[in-house]
Amino acid sequence: MKREDVAELFRRLRDLDSNPTTELHYDTPFELLVAVILSAQATDVGVNKATKRLFPVANTPEKILALGEDGLKKYISTIGLYNAKAKNIIATCALLLERHGGKVPRTREELEALPGVGRKTANVILNTVFGETTIAVDTHIFRVCNRTGLARGKTVRAVEDKLVKVVPDEYKLGAHHWLILHGRYICIARKPKCPVCPIRDLCAYKHKTPG
Repeated sequence: MKREDVAELFRRLRDLDSNPTTELHYDTPFELLVAVILSAQATDVGVNKATKRLFPVANTPEKILALGEDGLKKYISTIGLYNAKAKNIIATCALLLERHGGKVPRTREELEALPGVGRKTANVILNTVFGETTIAVDTHIFRVCNRTGLARGKTVRAVEDKLVKVVPDEYKLGAHHWLILHGRYICIARKPKCPVCPIRDLCAYKHKTPG
């Protein structure tokens, strides 16, 4: 995709939503960290239903540790892979208290050292909580970038690296959110909504749906 088309793509997405953010519900950095860990291979809607029950009872590392792994599972059992996620969240809470005074760290290295936190999760926290211009690539963004020609790549990391290079600086802070929302509601997996897509004329996808 040409540089001017990339800028136009993000200009249009910004015009539709000037202040994009995550659809996960949270009030504190720790709540967002837990929600993002839970969101792996799960929908934001499903995570929000679980955290709506969990956070009024336990929304700090101390309180979740007090629940224990089995106690935590009762609140998140509706989410896929909840056994592994409960184990990781408990271990993460212990490390947060041991190494960071119960606070969410703000460096990639410290975040990725937490159980259940990979590069994507770290990017979400760095961007959404700390305002860094990181771009987390999930399945939605991977699809959008490859379909449109914005940043093609065979791996998530390859797409992320290309996005960092091609997205104009003024759009980098919101790029993750704009792209994920576009993939979630317009450029969906099975039948993209090309007739109502605001960037259709910029997109290189060869199999656009008619309309």
